[in-house]
Amino acid sequence: MRTLTHRQNTFLRRTAIVLALAGALAGCANLAPDYRQPAAPVPSSWAQQVDGKNIVAAGQAQDAQADSIGWKQFFLDTRLQQVIDAALANNRDLRVAALNVEKARAQYRITDADRYPAISATGSSTASRTPADLSSSGRATVSHQQSVTLGVSAYELDFFGRLKNLSDAALETYRYQAETRRSTHISLVAEVATAWLTLASDRDLLKLAQDTLQSQSRTYELSRRSHDIGTVSGVDLASQEATVESARADVGRYTAQVAQDINALRLLVGGDIDENLLPQGLPETASVLVATPAGLPSEVLLRRPDVLAAEHTLKSANADIGAARAAFFPSITLTADGGTASRTLGGLFNPGSGSWSFAPSINLPIFNAGSLRASLDSAKITRDIDVANYEKAIQTAFSEVADALAVRATLDQRLQAQSKATAAYEKSYRLSEARYRSGIDSYLTTLVSQRSLYSAQQTLISLRLTEQSNRITLYKVLGGGWNEQSQPQQAVGGESAS
Repeated sequence: MRTLTHRQNTFLRRTAIVLALAGALAGCANLAPDYRQPAAPVPSSWAQQVDGKNIVAAGQAQDAQADSIGWKQFFLDTRLQQVIDAALANNRDLRVAALNVEKARAQYRITDADRYPAISATGSSTASRTPADLSSSGRATVSHQQSVTLGVSAYELDFFGRLKNLSDAALETYRYQAETRRSTHISLVAEVATAWLTLASDRDLLKLAQDTLQSQSRTYELSRRSHDIGTVSGVDLASQEATVESARADVGRYTAQVAQDINALRLLVGGDIDENLLPQGLPETASVLVATPAGLPSEVLLRRPDVLAAEHTLKSANADIGAARAAFFPSITLTADGGTASRTLGGLFNPGSGSWSFAPSINLPIFNAGSLRASLDSAKITRDIDVANYEKAIQTAFSEVADALAVRATLDQRLQAQSKATAAYEKSYRLSEARYRSGIDSYLTTLVSQRSLYSAQQTLISLRLTEQSNRITLYKVLGGGWNEQSQPQQAVGGESAS
């Protein structure tokens, strides 16, 4: 193959210089407004007062950075850790969120590519026959043309930053999807842990109902025998039978609830779960979970993924304003190519076979019935809407943390009081049962004591679940639960685009 001629080389060099200068000048003006993060429309702390007493410590200097605590550092039960691991690997919602990140990344790359010239090489060969009656020579002729060109087609010079702002908007959309994926991850971890503990609580309630049914059945059988010999009244026997059947109904109810809890866990995990990984009951203490400190400044909310996602949406809208403003100004596009052309393949690279074309064009908006102004107005209104949504996201986050802290502030007191009340009801039931067997009181007193004890035991189990669920809620609303090193291969996290 012959080398390019001096003239062809000169053209290609000049074309490259023009494109380089065009690229350097492109985007030299950015018409997007300067971004300023809106002030958080919430107090600086969660200090609250009830009856003149602080129930939540403000903790101005403390910053726990819950988002830096991996969930495996928070949830200590190894069975629960394995269940969460399975959910992170198989949950379909998380998988869709991860794929949305990849899709947004690809769309950003497509948009960003428009900022740069697309260079393509083209080779063509044409042949045509001219009949004799149309030929100037009076004879039929056949002509051939071969060409090889290297060129740029419709490359827009981005003098006013339109393409740059569109690229920035696409980048913020990608970042929004990445934060949404983080939020889905955190929510999934919290949902799995809560469902796991709910199953443990319902199994405790089921065991309580089974023990109550067994105990009351024995008592009823003894009373029935005593009734046969006339030492127990029919009223007392009927009351005991009602207690037995009530406990039997509770056994059926909690049996169904346990089955539903397992089904809910399977849905979250995205598959079956080994029975050995399921809890048989709530732990006696809160050692299954690490405590979350309550003294926190409200600035931690700005690191929550849903708040960050709302801010990225706001930044995208800010860039869209720049693109809408740039549409008012002229746009310049370049189309150029250079190469060789000849009638024969052998003559493609002969001296004098060089060919080139250069076709710049400019588009100047003159009249568009106000569509450009309307587009700019729409972009500004969208930005204002996104500001409101960002502020609402912060307010919602603040409210969620405040609610969780308010519950947290009284949980220890409620647990202690309920434990003492349950012990007192148990003592009352034993004494009333002894008095009934001694013939001092009627069975009605014993029945009331037994029902009070049963209700207190149920309340204590539910309150223990509330205490541990509150820790999960507080951990979640503070943005905790994200730990990139612990992610499975299917999960796509982190930002690679810049």
